[in-house]
Amino acid sequence: MPAEDSRAPRAGRGMRVGASRAGRAGRAVGRGAVAGLRAAGRGGRAGARRARAYAQSEGAGESGLSRVVELHFVNLAGDAALTVSLAGTIFAIPTDEARGQVAQFLLLTMAPFALLAPFVGPLLDRFRHGRRWAIGTTLALRAFLCWVLADAVARDSAWLFPAALGCLVASRAYAVTRASAVPRLLPPGFSLVSANSRSALAGVAGMAVGGSLAVGAARIGPEWSLRLAFAIYVVGTVLAIRLPARVDSALGERGLEDTVEIPVRGRTAPRRPLGRVRAKVAALPTAVLAALCSAMGTRLLIGFLTLFVAFLMREHPLPGLSGTVTLGLVVAAAGAGNALGTVIGNLLARRRPEAIISSALLVTVAAALATALAYSLWTLLALGLVAGLSSQLVKVGTDAVVQRDVAESVRTRVFAWVETSLQMAWVVGGAIGIALPLNPQLGFGVLAGLLVLVLLLSVWVRVSRAHHPARA
Repeated sequence: MPAEDSRAPRAGRGMRVGASRAGRAGRAVGRGAVAGLRAAGRGGRAGARRARAYAQSEGAGESGLSRVVELHFVNLAGDAALTVSLAGTIFAIPTDEARGQVAQFLLLTMAPFALLAPFVGPLLDRFRHGRRWAIGTTLALRAFLCWVLADAVARDSAWLFPAALGCLVASRAYAVTRASAVPRLLPPGFSLVSANSRSALAGVAGMAVGGSLAVGAARIGPEWSLRLAFAIYVVGTVLAIRLPARVDSALGERGLEDTVEIPVRGRTAPRRPLGRVRAKVAALPTAVLAALCSAMGTRLLIGFLTLFVAFLMREHPLPGLSGTVTLGLVVAAAGAGNALGTVIGNLLARRRPEAIISSALLVTVAAALATALAYSLWTLLALGLVAGLSSQLVKVGTDAVVQRDVAESVRTRVFAWVETSLQMAWVVGGAIGIALPLNPQLGFGVLAGLLVLVLLLSVWVRVSRAHHPARA
């Protein structure tokens, strides 16, 4: 008994010592976690300050350009959250049924642009004194539709595809209205290429932040990531309305088709009545039209790659890899190429844009041919990387050509019309991707052939217009 009595106090003291040590360890871990969170917070705030300082540098803060850059960050953060929320929609239903639904989705998506493209100019003319509200409307509409989508996803409602369609159309409308606003906010001596490169970098950061937050929210439920997108779009709506009043200025603007003159027997005569789209094409300088052809080709590639690879990986995944993993790698490669293209485009801002566009298009054709002839994971990843890189480089080069060769009085209209054409090219590429059989050699062979035709078309534009100096 005495021995047992002596062991009891020692056991009690041991338990108290262990508890004390555990408490100290717990407090140390807690202090470390708090310190880590504080350090992360300080790092995040420091990064945000540096990003804001970069956005406001070189007079962008005074001109209001930095506000457009910040708005673009928020817009793409919302788009990334929306994309994450709906990422499983296509893969949740059988492939044949999904292709039919997506085909209808793309048809309905293309229809508004096919019908409205000839009227985009007059539509923007109507809003030229209210561009801030037009941009804000595209964000507010997406906020409302995201709230509808959250309920549709939770209840498996039939409103899922119509609401997603509305979000896509509103996103394309944002791109068009923003393209018409940016030239109004350029600081003195600041090129549009640099402005778009700065916005593109902000967009990449916005996609990373919005996508990361949406992944965390989606763990609770897919409807919560949509509610996150709703909140982000609401913030974007407020930022759009708070853009500088200069965005609404229409001083000196004219319609592009008002500048058309057609050569008649060595002299120029006033333009005869033409369709609005044909008149705009006729009015574009040769370099601009050739660049637009190339840009539409690379945008068609992005649309094709997005949907064709998505269905191909579901039906015929590569050996040893799941289709989802492969698709994720291709998307990551395209995103890396887009970011790399933004950086390279900014560095090459003073180089001849035609050389940048031609080089990027040639590399794209080579990558598509390599994928068709030697289909594998590595050629697929290379094509994704080249697609993102070339799309961004060609867009930067096209912006530079427009800024160089188009009169300031119609430059804003040209950018809006070019953006509309690129959005339609994406939809056409996606439609081709879901219409073709899921055969990689056939699919990528057709893609390579289309890109070769785009290359030949851009060359033909230059050659055919060489005999019409008035149009060049």
